[in-house]
This record gives sequence, C-alpha cells and structure tokens, in this order.
Amino acid sequence: MLRGMSSYVFYRGRVHPGLLDQMVRGGAQAIELFAARQHFDYTSREHVRELAAWFRDNNMQLHSIHSPMHNEPDTGRGTAPALNVVDPEKRMRIEAMDEIKRTIEVAEQLPFRFLVQHLGNANESFSPAKFDAAMTAVEHLRAFAKPLGVMVLLENIPNELSSAEKLAELLHVAHFTDVGFCFDIGHAHIMDGVRVSFEMMKENIRSTHLHDNNQDRDAHLWPGEGSIQWGDAMELLRTAPHMPPLLLEIEGDEKVNMTEKMAEAFNKFEKAGAPV
Repeated sequence: MLRGMSSYVFYRGRVHPGLLDQMVRGGAQAIELFAARQHFDYTSREHVRELAAWFRDNNMQLHSIHSPMHNEPDTGRGTAPALNVVDPEKRMRIEAMDEIKRTIEVAEQLPFRFLVQHLGNANESFSPAKFDAAMTAVEHLRAFAKPLGVMVLLENIPNELSSAEKLAELLHVAHFTDVGFCFDIGHAHIMDGVRVSFEMMKENIRSTHLHDNNQDRDAHLWPGEGSIQWGDAMELLRTAPHMPPLLLEIEGDEKVNMTEKMAEAFNKFEKAGAPV
C-alpha cells in the first residue's frame, strides 16, 4: 500500500522541511500540501522554492495539493472569506477561480500530480444553477491544470452539490474523462455511508482522505477513534480500478506524537487488509 499524509495535521503553523521530515518518519510515501496562506503560502515563490528543494533532495514527487478554501490567512476565528466556485455572485466565482489557478501554478516550481477541489462550501444547497457553475468551474480548472501535468480531483464533502451521486452525475453529464475523485471516507461516513459513496465514485477514485468520526460531525479523528469499520473500508479500496494511496487527513493536536500515530494508523490499515 502507498502510505500518504496531508499537511493538514499542521494546519495552524507554517509548513517547513522539518515538518515534512516528521511525516516521512511516520511512514509517508506520498504527501499532500494543504493550501492555506498561513500554512502553505502558494503565493510566495520563496516558500514554494523552499519546499520544492526538499522534495528534490528527498527524491519525492508531491502527490497532491488541496485547493485553498480562503484567499487570506485563516486565523481560526472564521473571519477569512470563503472561496466558492459556485457562489451566486459571478464576481466571487471569478475571484475563487483566480485564487485556485495561483495554486495550480505552483506546479511550475514544485510539480504535483493532483489538485483536490471542493465544489461549494459546507452544507451548500443544491440548485441547477450551482450545478452548471460547478461544470463551468471544473472545465476551466482542468484546462488550466492539464498543461502543467496536474489532474483535478473532486472531493465528496458534506453538502448537496458534492455528494457521491452528484459528483458522478457531473462527470457523466459533462463527459469529463480526465477529471477524477478524491474519496473522503470520513465525509462518506456522515453522508450516504462509506459503501454507497464508494460504489458511486469507485471508477474515478485517484486519491483518498482517510480519517474517522462518529457520524455526528466532520471530526477528522485518527482511524479507530470513531465508528468507521476499517476492515470493510480496506475491502472496498482493494477493488478500486486505480489503486489510490491511503492518505491520512487528520485534525492536528499538539499533545499527540504525530509520527507514532501515523505509524499506528498505517499498521491498522495493513492489519485490516489494506490494498497491496
């Protein structure tokens, strides 16, 4: 199995080579950078160069970048405006797209394979107009990303526009053969259920976000701290046509030894029958 880790675990602080070293010590073979200006400042050429040097020196390719959710540093106080590619206002949609394109341009200095993209915000309601806006946004992003060697992956998130069913419908209606999915198992668990969501997304899954919860909120717990049945989850992932990495996306906690918890999680996956 390909073991992966998202830098989201360090979300409140600036990501630097020392933190990437910690992720590797925990067993990460694939890394996802979470694009947030206080964490990974994709607009800073200096910061991008610093991280690009680490990936070169460690003979690793950056697996993915999680598209930004705000265009300002997130202080944790909920004041940073959200980026939303299906916002009712055209001006806001354009602003969101411009910011996401800045993230994709990172590939010029720091090559990466996938851009993980949200459609709408948490609890976003569905409407035909938003569905059309989503198709337009994905069309523009895939066209912008493809020459840079980046594939856009749509993530299932807790809203009516990004359920597994709606994402599968979007790819089918728009005939997007070069857009994939990031299967978020924690989100699936609190939405339609892991198995139902997986079966609808299965053919186009290229990456994952693995974390746990008790079906009450999007908690991003370590595997085993919630109610997901990981044996069943590994059984499903073994059937994915494009074998995705098992990529942890965990809420950070300074009191926890992150490298030890990573090793425990990967060991749990292996014992549960992880894909090989």
